[in-house]
Order: sequence, then C-alpha cells, then structure tokens
Amino acid sequence: MRVLVVEDDAGVAGAVVDAVRARGHGVLHAATTTEAAELLGEAELVLLDLGLPDGDGLGLLHRLRRTSAVPVIVLTARSAEHDVVRGLHLGADDYLVKPVRLRELLARIDAVARRVPAGTAAPGVVEADDVRVDLDARRVTVGGTETALTATEFAVLAALARRPGVAVSRRQVLEEVWGDGSMAASRSLDVHVAALRAKLDRPGLLATVRGFGFRLGR
Repeated sequence: MRVLVVEDDAGVAGAVVDAVRARGHGVLHAATTTEAAELLGEAELVLLDLGLPDGDGLGLLHRLRRTSAVPVIVLTARSAEHDVVRGLHLGADDYLVKPVRLRELLARIDAVARRVPAGTAAPGVVEADDVRVDLDARRVTVGGTETALTATEFAVLAALARRPGVAVSRRQVLEEVWGDGSMAASRSLDVHVAALRAKLDRPGLLATVRGFGFRLGR
C-alpha cells in the first residue's frame, strides 16, 4: 500500500516515514498542501497533519473529499473536541493526537486498511427502501443516484446492511469497523452515523436502537 505522509516537521516526518516503510508500505512525503495535492492521486492512504506552512490540512481534506474516498488518518497536535469532530465530519477515517506512539499509529493504519481491501466485502446487494448497497462493488445509490461515501462510512453502513432489519449492537459495529470498542472509537461511530444519515437523507431508515445500537431498514 502507498501511504502519503503530509507533515512539515522534518523530525516527525522522518520517524513516521521510517516506521511505515519498515511495515512494508510504499511511502510518499509532502511538507505542504501544494505538494500533497500533487501526490494525492498516487496515494492509497493519507496521514495528514493539519498545521501546514501553506494552509490548513482540514481545507485539503475538504477538497479531497469532493473527488476521492481514499482513507485519511489525521495526525495532529490539535486535541480540542471541536477539531476532532470537525475532522471526522469532513471525512477523516481516524484522528490521532500527537505525540503518538508509532506502534499505535501502525495499528491504526492496519485497521483503516482492512476496511478497503479489494474483494473482501461480503457478497450481495442489499436494498432498503430506495437505498441500494452493493457490498461487492462498494457502491451506494439513493433513488438511483450514486452517493459518495468515505471508506469508514461505507464500512459502518456495510456492517448494518449485512443484517438488514436487524438491530446490531454498537460494540459489534465498533469491533467490525475499528477493531476497537473504546470510548474514542465510540464517539467516531456517532459522527460517522450522523454523516451517513445526512448523505442518505432518508429519515428513519438508519435507526438508533436506544441503549443497544443501530438498525438499517424500517
């Protein structure tokens, strides 16, 4: 897998690049949003710092999500809740606050990568009202029009679509999508469910089962 590291601090970038390369991945490096924009088409996963010398990394993420669902892990010193929530709302698949342990970073990369490998989705097409989820092609259409989802949004939807009409526990979704039942992942799940509801625009179709989890289908 080719990982694009977008980081302007030479020390941090060097440590991350070395760790990712030692894991067996190809690595690209950009120190600015301008350099990153030129390399995004070659990346299969992006590690994105937010405090870049020529612009905000969130602006780059926003532009990226208009055209691509490539997985993005934000890696930043910004720890305020509104920054975390904004990053996830804009389409980040994960959000890590510096300083981060390299072993944890590599584990997060592995977890995100597991959500997007070719040919591993459960077979079949699931339909709920006029929402069609193609688990093989990883495509979602609403009323016949394709809807762009991030890798994590699709993974959450797929976890529910494989059990249409059945209540799926929060823990089960967290373990399938994040491999992690922690409170941090739980908050991320809520953000991604909210984003899915907004994109599907079908009130009641993705229902919360109070005190338990979620259900796709009425």
